[in-house]
Amino acid sequence: MKYLLSTHHNNSIQRIKTKCTFRAIILTICLLGGARAFAESIKKEPHQVKMKLNEDGTHYIKFTGLAQQWLRYTDMNPGSELFGNPFDAYTDMGIRRLRFSVFGQINDYLFFCTQFGMNNFTFRSTQYDGAFFHDALGEVVVAKKKLNIGAGLTSWAGLSRYSAPSAGKILSLDAPLYQQATNGINDQFIRRFTIYGKGQIKKIDYRVGVSFPFAIQVAPSNLPPMTFLNATFSHLPPKPQVNGYIKYQFFEEENNTTPFGVGTYLEKKKLLAIGVGYTIQEAAITELNVTGDTLFKPLVLLAGDVFFNIPLNPEKGTSLTWYGAYQYSDYGKNFLLNGAVMNPANGVGGLASLNGSGNGFPIRGTGDTFYSQFGFAFGNKIISKQGKLQPFVACQYSDFQALDEAMIMTEGGLNWFITGDHSTKLSINYQNRPIFVRDQNFKAVVSHYRGMAQIQLQASF
Repeated sequence: MKYLLSTHHNNSIQRIKTKCTFRAIILTICLLGGARAFAESIKKEPHQVKMKLNEDGTHYIKFTGLAQQWLRYTDMNPGSELFGNPFDAYTDMGIRRLRFSVFGQINDYLFFCTQFGMNNFTFRSTQYDGAFFHDALGEVVVAKKKLNIGAGLTSWAGLSRYSAPSAGKILSLDAPLYQQATNGINDQFIRRFTIYGKGQIKKIDYRVGVSFPFAIQVAPSNLPPMTFLNATFSHLPPKPQVNGYIKYQFFEEENNTTPFGVGTYLEKKKLLAIGVGYTIQEAAITELNVTGDTLFKPLVLLAGDVFFNIPLNPEKGTSLTWYGAYQYSDYGKNFLLNGAVMNPANGVGGLASLNGSGNGFPIRGTGDTFYSQFGFAFGNKIISKQGKLQPFVACQYSDFQALDEAMIMTEGGLNWFITGDHSTKLSINYQNRPIFVRDQNFKAVVSHYRGMAQIQLQASF
């Protein structure tokens, strides 16, 4: 009896092992087949990772990545300190942007987009911290190409072309950051919770949206306090913000799958686009009148711009890119805010300027701003087999109400497209910024200029 039971038990175990082995083989075959199907569905295009969901590729999922590393030397603003130590100049390295995106057209009606990454990670950043979701949105096709409606955390809104720049396809080393008009104030790196509509009707490309801004109480920017002399952002619960941007395209048309404006197409496209945009938010600004009463005013931002990209000789790879913009900004009486990208300093002492610490300078404020940038790309096979060289210059001219002289920032540099496109790019840049002080008549004037030299290595797909 014991022998029979033992034999039966052993036979049962053997049958179970056989079934498990068979199932494991089937599972392995399925996984290998799935992996092969996945691999075959990847659309093999240069510097792209794209998975087809149907035969013609109109339904797809695309993966992109971007890394921008900075090495730089900064002449610090007067009085700059680093952890209590005074410094006149500093050399550092950091990650300007690191992004990973997954987006795609799931079926005939639904598009989705997510983007994860970090910005401005330097030796002063909190370790093991800094990455977050930039974008998370869904979009539905209402009328093919003419109207899509979407919602989520996004930069689909106004105000101008580089209010949402294509971070991996910038002409100058960095974008004109003044166009990110509420960045770090009531949006998260230009993203807000937004309901939007966008589309293209013949030569007209448009986007309109209603955004729900972040509360000022969680803003990372050090906003100026409200005084009799200047306004600031209201601490009331934020009201909705309306945004829009519309452009007319004279030659070729740009892709509007995502909201990000390309800085240069090199010789790939012939474009002339003229656009206008707006951002308005009720009761976003607070200021005091002459009797000491608190007033609440709307935030009003209006802009117009022109983008021109023309291939001069497509076979040789030469091209010209020019961009010009005007922006009227009403942040309230004498509002002024410095900008300091990846600021190497964290304090000021002694004879400080109006610029604040480190590499800061007045970048946003109530008043008028003019901006222009220009780039010329030389032919193919420069330095590397597919290489192109593109020198560029840029200038921001701002007549801010709070300053008694114009704020003029100039910069220039060189892009080396190692593989002939933005996927592998080395850039150098020198920026010259004005230092503002109060003179003996208490006027805000330029005392001198200081500079910042940068080298950027970009890798993207």
